[in-house]
Amino acid sequence: MEIKETAMAGTLESSDIQIMLSAGTNGYEFELESDVAKQFGDQIKATITNVLEAYDIQNAKISVVDKGALDLVIKARALTAVQRALGIVDTPNWEVM
Repeated sequence: MEIKETAMAGTLESSDIQIMLSAGTNGYEFELESDVAKQFGDQIKATITNVLEAYDIQNAKISVVDKGALDLVIKARALTAVQRALGIVDTPNWEVM
């Protein structure tokens, strides 16, 4: 699927994560800002990538600002951002959850 519009989910509050997706042309292009990027950066990217792959998104620019979010929060924010970017908020794909 192709991203229709730039979308964002999450906040900059403690224990949350803000994810912004926009259309890309060269696979997944991550920009990650996190105090724990050295320890958990690969896991954060993997969780978001899994959600993108579940929606068959091939190309995306992903801007991430992590404030210590747990994996389940990362997945929830990624799902929300993807659904907003694809314009399917009213008809979510429950199978990927």
